[in-house]
Amino acid sequence: MSEPNLLRRNRKRNGRAAIRFFRILLKHQGCPPRVLIADKFASYRVAHRQMMSSVEHRRNKYSSNRCENSHQPTRQRERAMTWSHSVGAAQRFLAVFSRISRHCSPPRRGRTTTDHRTEMVAGFQAWDQVTEPTIAA
Repeated sequence: MSEPNLLRRNRKRNGRAAIRFFRILLKHQGCPPRVLIADKFASYRVAHRQMMSSVEHRRNKYSSNRCENSHQPTRQRERAMTWSHSVGAAQRFLAVFSRISRHCSPPRRGRTTTDHRTEMVAGFQAWDQVTEPTIAA
Protein backbone atom coordinates (compact mmCIF):
# COMPACT_ATOMS: atom_id res chain seq x y z
CA MET A 1 0.00 0.00 0.00
CA SER A 2 1.42 3.36 -0.93
CA GLU A 3 1.97 6.14 1.57
CA PRO A 4 -0.63 8.64 0.21
CA ASN A 5 -3.42 6.02 0.27
CA LEU A 6 -2.64 5.19 3.88
CA LEU A 7 -2.79 8.86 4.89
CA ARG A 8 -6.03 9.37 2.99
CA ARG A 9 -7.62 6.37 4.69
CA ASN A 10 -6.54 7.58 8.13
CA ARG A 11 -7.97 11.02 7.41
CA LYS A 12 -11.34 9.48 6.55
CA ARG A 13 -11.24 7.27 9.59
CA ASN A 14 -10.58 10.25 11.84
CA GLY A 15 -13.47 12.09 10.21
CA ARG A 16 -15.73 9.10 10.79
CA ALA A 17 -14.62 8.87 14.40
CA ALA A 18 -15.37 12.56 14.91
CA ILE A 19 -18.82 12.15 13.31
CA ARG A 20 -19.52 9.20 15.62
CA PHE A 21 -18.32 11.26 18.60
CA PHE A 22 -20.54 14.24 17.68
CA ARG A 23 -23.50 11.92 17.14
CA ILE A 24 -23.10 10.51 20.65
CA LEU A 25 -22.75 14.00 22.13
CA LEU A 26 -25.85 15.25 20.33
CA LYS A 27 -27.86 12.22 21.42
CA HIS A 28 -27.01 12.82 25.07
CA GLN A 29 -27.40 16.60 24.79
CA GLY A 30 -30.83 16.39 23.16
CA CYS A 31 -30.52 19.56 21.07
CA PRO A 32 -27.70 21.09 19.05
CA PRO A 33 -25.50 23.61 20.88
CA ARG A 34 -25.45 27.31 20.08
CA VAL A 35 -21.67 27.39 19.65
CA LEU A 36 -19.15 24.59 19.15
CA ILE A 37 -15.75 25.24 20.75
CA ALA A 38 -13.16 22.69 19.66
CA ASP A 39 -9.50 22.34 18.91
CA LYS A 40 -8.08 22.82 15.43
CA PHE A 41 -8.36 19.15 14.42
CA ALA A 42 -9.31 18.79 10.78
CA SER A 43 -11.61 15.86 11.62
CA TYR A 44 -13.75 18.14 13.80
CA ARG A 45 -14.23 20.44 10.84
CA VAL A 46 -15.45 17.49 8.73
CA ALA A 47 -17.88 16.35 11.43
CA HIS A 48 -19.10 19.91 12.01
CA ARG A 49 -19.79 20.39 8.33
CA GLN A 50 -21.80 17.14 8.12
CA MET A 51 -23.61 17.09 11.46
CA MET A 52 -24.13 20.71 12.58
CA SER A 53 -23.47 23.08 9.74
CA SER A 54 -25.78 25.75 11.21
CA VAL A 55 -23.84 25.90 14.50
CA GLU A 56 -20.98 28.38 14.84
CA HIS A 57 -17.62 26.63 15.15
CA ARG A 58 -14.99 28.55 17.13
CA ARG A 59 -11.44 27.32 16.67
CA ASN A 60 -9.41 29.99 18.45
CA LYS A 61 -6.19 29.06 20.17
CA TYR A 62 -7.32 29.67 23.76
CA SER A 63 -11.06 29.00 23.50
CA SER A 64 -10.89 25.54 25.01
CA ASN A 65 -8.94 26.68 28.10
CA ARG A 66 -12.17 27.25 30.01
CA CYS A 67 -13.29 23.69 29.30
CA GLU A 68 -9.94 22.25 30.28
CA ASN A 69 -9.79 24.22 33.53
CA SER A 70 -13.16 22.83 34.59
CA HIS A 71 -11.43 19.47 35.00
CA GLN A 72 -8.97 20.86 37.53
CA PRO A 73 -10.46 19.07 40.60
CA THR A 74 -10.23 15.78 38.73
CA ARG A 75 -6.61 16.51 37.82
CA GLN A 76 -5.79 17.26 41.47
CA ARG A 77 -7.20 13.89 42.50
CA GLU A 78 -5.30 12.15 39.72
CA ARG A 79 -2.07 13.86 40.78
CA ALA A 80 -2.60 12.67 44.35
CA MET A 81 -2.89 9.04 43.26
CA THR A 82 0.12 8.85 40.92
CA TRP A 83 1.97 6.66 43.41
CA SER A 84 -0.67 3.95 43.16
CA HIS A 85 0.14 0.74 41.31
CA SER A 86 -3.36 -0.68 40.96
CA VAL A 87 -6.81 0.64 40.17
CA GLY A 88 -8.26 -0.79 43.37
CA ALA A 89 -5.70 0.94 45.57
CA ALA A 90 -6.28 4.22 43.75
CA GLN A 91 -10.05 3.91 44.16
CA ARG A 92 -9.74 3.17 47.89
CA PHE A 93 -7.45 6.17 48.34
CA LEU A 94 -9.66 8.54 46.33
CA ALA A 95 -12.78 7.48 48.21
CA VAL A 96 -11.20 8.78 51.42
CA PHE A 97 -9.16 11.63 49.91
CA SER A 98 -12.17 13.31 48.27
CA ARG A 99 -13.98 13.46 51.62
CA ILE A 100 -10.99 14.73 53.57
CA SER A 101 -9.74 17.28 51.04
CA ARG A 102 -12.86 19.44 51.42
CA HIS A 103 -12.16 19.84 55.17
CA CYS A 104 -8.51 20.73 54.67
CA SER A 105 -8.98 23.17 51.80
CA PRO A 106 -12.45 24.73 51.59
CA PRO A 107 -13.16 26.93 48.57
CA ARG A 108 -12.08 30.57 48.92
CA ARG A 109 -14.25 32.20 46.28
CA GLY A 110 -16.77 34.70 47.65
CA ARG A 111 -15.70 34.37 51.28
CA THR A 112 -14.02 36.69 53.69
CA THR A 113 -10.78 35.73 55.41
CA THR A 114 -12.57 35.39 58.75
CA ASP A 115 -15.15 32.99 57.32
CA HIS A 116 -12.42 30.95 55.65
CA ARG A 117 -10.40 30.67 58.87
CA THR A 118 -13.49 29.73 60.86
CA GLU A 119 -14.32 26.96 58.42
CA MET A 120 -10.71 25.73 58.45
CA VAL A 121 -10.71 25.55 62.26
CA ALA A 122 -14.04 23.69 62.27
CA GLY A 123 -12.75 21.25 59.66
CA PHE A 124 -9.58 20.49 61.59
CA GLN A 125 -11.53 20.08 64.84
CA ALA A 126 -13.81 17.56 63.12
CA TRP A 127 -10.73 15.78 61.78
CA ASP A 128 -9.16 15.67 65.26
CA GLN A 129 -12.36 14.19 66.73
CA VAL A 130 -12.49 11.46 64.09
CA THR A 131 -8.82 10.53 64.31
CA GLU A 132 -8.45 10.90 68.09
CA PRO A 133 -7.23 7.62 69.56
CA THR A 134 -9.63 6.24 72.14
CA ILE A 135 -8.10 5.28 75.49
CA ALA A 136 -9.37 1.96 76.75
CA ALA A 137 -10.48 2.14 80.39
